[in-house]
Amino acid sequence: MQKTVIIDYGSGNLRSAEKGTARAAEGLDMDVLVTSSPDEVRSADRIILPGVGAFADCMRGLTALDGMRDILQEKVIQGGTPFLGICVGMQLLADAGLEHGSTDGLGWIGGTVEEMEAGDLKVPHMGWNDLVIDQPDHPVFKDVNTGNHAYFVHSYHFKVLDSKNSLAHVDYGGYISAVVGRDNIVGTQFHPEKSQAVGLKLIENFLKWSP
Repeated sequence: MQKTVIIDYGSGNLRSAEKGTARAAEGLDMDVLVTSSPDEVRSADRIILPGVGAFADCMRGLTALDGMRDILQEKVIQGGTPFLGICVGMQLLADAGLEHGSTDGLGWIGGTVEEMEAGDLKVPHMGWNDLVIDQPDHPVFKDVNTGNHAYFVHSYHFKVLDSKNSLAHVDYGGYISAVVGRDNIVGTQFHPEKSQAVGLKLIENFLKWSP
């Protein structure tokens, strides 16, 4: 049986993330575990990093878990373990977050997390928006299509350096990366666990993904 871990570092919407992942895992030979233990992460087959709140607070919370940053680097970057970041968990993949000064991110996908400039539209960007799938051949988009709705809550967005790392976007006063990724890493700015059938399908695709 495979094991998917959802990392508890004090900054995630853990209950809904756990429920959504468990539902998406129905029919799969898989355990879903919420943990703050690096040892549990070390034995995981897949890793999910949720996140809500400010970039700097989330990074502090993650770094405060003794050994967690090291085991994530070992598992994801060196070991190729499939990884999903959600909302701020996705933003932490960046080089830096520019909220209230500059805070270093994990640096796994080049770019910065910057305040949204949405023109006449309200910030935070809160509610449903239509996805535009930029790389439809990516396995996480099986049966997820342009025009499907996803649920967003954010005031900052991930500006990727290389457009190939933006897998999907939405238009909200301009281009906003909705899904980023490279290699065995993927991240969603929206909350798949709150995006009904479309979000559950994306999580299911992630759980089946073998990069």
